Amino acid sequence: MMNRIVFLCALIIMCGNGFAQTMQKDELIFLTSEWKGERFADGRPKVPDELIERAKHIGFESAWTILKNLGYNNQYEGGWKTVNDTVKVTGRVVTAQYMPSRPDVEKNIKDRGKAEGRKGNTNSWPIDVLVKGDVYVADGCGKIAKGTLIGDNLGNSIYAKSGNGVVFDASVRDLTGLSEIKGFNAYVRDFDPSYLEDEVLMGLNTPIRIGHAIVLPGDLVISDREGVIFIPAHLAEKVVYTAEFIDLRDMFGHEMLKKGSFSPGQIDSDWTDEIKTSFLKWLDAHPGSTKLTRAQLDALMSKRTW
Repeated sequence: MMNRIVFLCALIIMCGNGFAQTMQKDELIFLTSEWKGERFADGRPKVPDELIERAKHIGFESAWTILKNLGYNNQYEGGWKTVNDTVKVTGRVVTAQYMPSRPDVEKNIKDRGKAEGRKGNTNSWPIDVLVKGDVYVADGCGKIAKGTLIGDNLGNSIYAKSGNGVVFDASVRDLTGLSEIKGFNAYVRDFDPSYLEDEVLMGLNTPIRIGHAIVLPGDLVISDREGVIFIPAHLAEKVVYTAEFIDLRDMFGHEMLKKGSFSPGQIDSDWTDEIKTSFLKWLDAHPGSTKLTRAQLDALMSKRTW
């Protein structure tokens, strides 16, 4: 509990001169300085759409293993309930930090939001900044009753803006209505019929904590039935390409083992030139099986970087 309080206090100080605001652009660029690609106007890393699409098809465990081997040990969180467990949630993160409300603070936040042109309750403000490919990720402190960040009205708005779902360390309401939004999914702690009460947005596009994971704006989130993984933007390409190679390697290995072409020890060890040649021939016989270039394949086969 003390660690969480320290984290939130540091977050408030870091975000500048007030509450419920986006992080200053320079600070966000500083925290995500390893990202060298395009950014949104507010400084959030803009992982390319093409890479997001490829990320939808990579192995979940492969991505987790790659991150762990790179020393990123706090990027996974499980223990979710979902609106539709057949729909994966994959995209660029927009973060929101909610905290228990108190009248004076909430009044100041809403007054300033109104002056800035923000409309509605604070839980709708993150929705206003969403664009296609975004995923709304919120820390609601795990609150269930009266912690319902959205219902089916806001869910429809989220999907219309982003074409995506949400990840909430909190709850949602209107499960039936949410489940009728084709293509939408929500990873949440639970469902509850109550309205959101005594909860206020304290940070928009600031670093947040989701269970055991640290999440920054612009991270690439991927999901599966096990849970969600938050991939730092600067590692998105490496994780996706490497995971694609691991998945290909597994497909090839399974086929070779079934045919008896190689032994398990050969397939599971560093590959010999003979196996590498067989793998490349196998790829030629399966056109369209990968978007990796020959140079990328050669680099990935040269040593275990995963």
